[in-house]
Amino acid sequence: MIRNLFVTGLAVLGLAACGQSAPARPPCPAGKVCLQYGNASEPLTLDPHLSTGTWEDRIQSDLLIGLSQSDPEGKPIPGMAERWDISPDGLTWTFHLREAVWSDGAPITADDFVYSFRRLLDPKTGSEYATVFYLVKGAQAVHEDGAPLETLGVTAPDPRTLRIALTHPAPYLIELAKHHTMYPLPRHVVDRWGKDWIKPGHFVGNGPYVLKEYRLGNYVRAVKNPRFWDAAKVCIDEVYYYPTNDAISAERRVARGELDVNTDIQSNRIAFLRKTMPGYVRTNTWLGVAYLAFNNNPKTGYPPFRDRRVRQALTMAIDRDFIATKLLRGGQLPATTFTPPGVANYGGAAPPYWANWSLARRQARARRLLAEAGYGPGHPLKVEIKHRNTPDPMLFMPAVQADWKDIGVEVSLAQEETQIAYADYRARAFQVADAAWIADYNDPASFLDLQRSFYGPQNYSDYNNPRYDALMARADQEPDAVKRGGYIAQAEHIMLEDAPVAPIYFYVNKNLVRPDITGWVDNLLDHHRTRWLCMKPR
Repeated sequence: MIRNLFVTGLAVLGLAACGQSAPARPPCPAGKVCLQYGNASEPLTLDPHLSTGTWEDRIQSDLLIGLSQSDPEGKPIPGMAERWDISPDGLTWTFHLREAVWSDGAPITADDFVYSFRRLLDPKTGSEYATVFYLVKGAQAVHEDGAPLETLGVTAPDPRTLRIALTHPAPYLIELAKHHTMYPLPRHVVDRWGKDWIKPGHFVGNGPYVLKEYRLGNYVRAVKNPRFWDAAKVCIDEVYYYPTNDAISAERRVARGELDVNTDIQSNRIAFLRKTMPGYVRTNTWLGVAYLAFNNNPKTGYPPFRDRRVRQALTMAIDRDFIATKLLRGGQLPATTFTPPGVANYGGAAPPYWANWSLARRQARARRLLAEAGYGPGHPLKVEIKHRNTPDPMLFMPAVQADWKDIGVEVSLAQEETQIAYADYRARAFQVADAAWIADYNDPASFLDLQRSFYGPQNYSDYNNPRYDALMARADQEPDAVKRGGYIAQAEHIMLEDAPVAPIYFYVNKNLVRPDITGWVDNLLDHHRTRWLCMKPR
């Protein structure tokens, strides 16, 4: 998961009070518990069919709940579905919904899910995430070929029963069912307000919180939903989400008591903060990868990247060990594969042939590959890396620039706000893109589907290899978990040798959390839903 366009997002939200500043810590109503949450970036939209960022997901997951949801450890538990049945062939899932109401009191029915899933696949919606739903029967035909929405394999036999027909077995569906693309939407509200349904005053949800304010560039405020089915067990009464692109500024706000949580730490400050703010630093293995994407779009891509040798040269020349262990120093692991270790249902892929070579040997081979492709001292390769202005990319991009300079490449860096950078990546307005991917669900497909030729905007390199696609399709149809993992591993190795992307390091999640916050459990997905949190008396 990552991040539509900045201007579009602001227009969709259409929220007032831009430029108004909030007090250091807004007053909390008497007898209430309020949480101040540093949330990395400004949300571009709160529409779950249009959002792509982890910072948007943190807010949406408090406002809406899907068929399943994350427990405090990030594991899937029943959400709107109290239970589910799976057919013997694994192709039909039947979800039995709990009795619940929207925040405006209207009953939630299976038809709300049918409406939401059809809207996700409707080409008019423009969802960047529609492809994640292609495992559902008819989804690809609806989204790509304009097939009638009614042909989508999602039906509602009665108000509290939802049936989903799949094109192939997907044991990870219950993990996917907690993803924001599978949230139900209140049809009676969306039909009335259109794109404005997500504005405060219009927004209706089924989660533990209700949207109350959005002060652009300042904060989003949500308050406890009294109609939530489990409201009696929700401790936090109000939560403020702040964009905190500057991690060092945010850590100072945490130290001053202005923020209770911040969702990022500049990696090379972790050791320092463990000493100066004991008990605040929370780190854990995270299912995520930082990588560079080479723009090889057949129409608008950067011509040098059409040569596989150029992509391989740039990939192998990066000193990942230095970046991860000497520069960042936050527990990140150097990455020569795209899928992190520890992903469920997967033994991993063989890395590219150069993975165990010394840096000197890799750089020597990289120079030869560039020379074979026609680049050298008299005709240097020139590239621009477009990167996010968040803490870690700001640290390691100069290192990549230096590594490539060592093999004779002239590199310029162009930093942008995270949202703008990802908008450019989707529009293919880049040569090399600094990107990251966090698993939407714990399965290798969450990473490797990105490089399938049909995957659209999130396949930033426009990678297209029929062998890769065929192996991934074969894995889709394979019910045996071990054989399935083998097909995926073969596909990943082919992709790594083609080098449409250059993995750099595997993530750790890094949070600053006040010690008096209770219910926070470090986990692989970095899911910390506010409904599970509370505070000790201060």
